[in-house]
Amino acid sequence: MLRLLFPPRPVARPPSIRRDVVVLALDDGSTIDVLRVRDPRARRVRLSIDERGARLTLPSRASLVTGTRFLQQHRAWLVEQVRAHAANGLSALVPGVTCTLPLRDDWLALRWETGRYTCLARDGEGLLFRHTARAGHAALTRALRDFYEGEARADLGRWMPGYLPGLPRAPSRVAFKTMSSQWGSLAPDDGMVLDLALVLGRPSAFEYVLVHELCHLIRPDHSPAFWREVDARCPHWREERDYFRRDGRRLKTQLRTLLSARVA
Repeated sequence: MLRLLFPPRPVARPPSIRRDVVVLALDDGSTIDVLRVRDPRARRVRLSIDERGARLTLPSRASLVTGTRFLQQHRAWLVEQVRAHAANGLSALVPGVTCTLPLRDDWLALRWETGRYTCLARDGEGLLFRHTARAGHAALTRALRDFYEGEARADLGRWMPGYLPGLPRAPSRVAFKTMSSQWGSLAPDDGMVLDLALVLGRPSAFEYVLVHELCHLIRPDHSPAFWREVDARCPHWREERDYFRRDGRRLKTQLRTLLSARVA
């Protein structure tokens, strides 16, 4: 038996991407959270913004001081872009100030009321947000997310039973998350994930995404056979796809603004 005289050299791991958050203070006292990403693949310092928020990318060789200086130099541009990405004037939830909320391609009037607990519920034709005197931003956004997820699951409860008889099995579970680019996904164990922002848009588009993911239980690919399954259950799917191309970014921005934005 041959013996190794020297142990094998360890394989060098590629440098990892590191992330943290920088809070940029503005002249009017408000702040913007900027995700700072040190990425060994980056070749230059870059500042960008999308529906996920502001992002400062630094190459490995760039110092934190360089990044801070770059951020300060471009703060006016960043403020302008943040405002441009604000969804229909939405900002983070503010008790007594936020007076409407999006739901199912509509805007519902919102009333605020102090109480013993924090929750959001329907109130006639509109919504009522009860909150304690000490409720902070985290408690408000948690209540809003719970409300939106409850509404989204109510939609699934109406639609899902009509599709299950034509499927080989049901999804093992359904979870709602804020997704960056996708609207839904199906895991190998048949667990389904849907973007919570779907409940903000028109219901027919939400139902199309559900049909799309359910059809992956039949065909795990995007072959012509898969699209025939989708077409049989949702003949207008092309219209819904066009809707997402046109309005999808707006929906994602609305949700992220309401749940996490700190620009005020």
